[in-house]
Amino acid sequence: MLSPLRSVYNAQIQAFATSPGKIHPEGLPCILDTCDSGEDAAFIRGDKFIHDRDLAWLNQADVVVAEVTQPSLGVGYELGHAVAMKKTVLCLFCSTSGRVLSAMVRGAENGDHFLVRDYQEEEEIEKILEEYFTSHFPTVLHHSQVSASV
Repeated sequence: MLSPLRSVYNAQIQAFATSPGKIHPEGLPCILDTCDSGEDAAFIRGDKFIHDRDLAWLNQADVVVAEVTQPSLGVGYELGHAVAMKKTVLCLFCSTSGRVLSAMVRGAENGDHFLVRDYQEEEEIEKILEEYFTSHFPTVLHHSQVSASV
């Protein structure tokens, strides 16, 4: 089953990234698709395929955007790898979800390479992404690749 926010994030990252003056579309191979991910890919291709594919995406990415509202061992695993690989990470957490974000994620925020941003409504995500990419990657946007974990 796909995360209901996966398509929202992918659409918003794609829209932001391909708007004039932003990342070129060919710079987005790491955005998750909906046809070969999660449980569907596990059933069709197996867990090893998913693991290796996701780590390859992570290795290619300059930036990792992770939705961390729903606790996920897989996303936590990817975040650990991203930190070890010295990737820049943006975590998005819905503060109205009734959940509490893991201290391991919120506590990793360092104001530079690992940031956590709270949102209350899906409509806020686009603004958060725009502010993040504009302030952290003003000159790199045309060459960056983005990996989204939902």
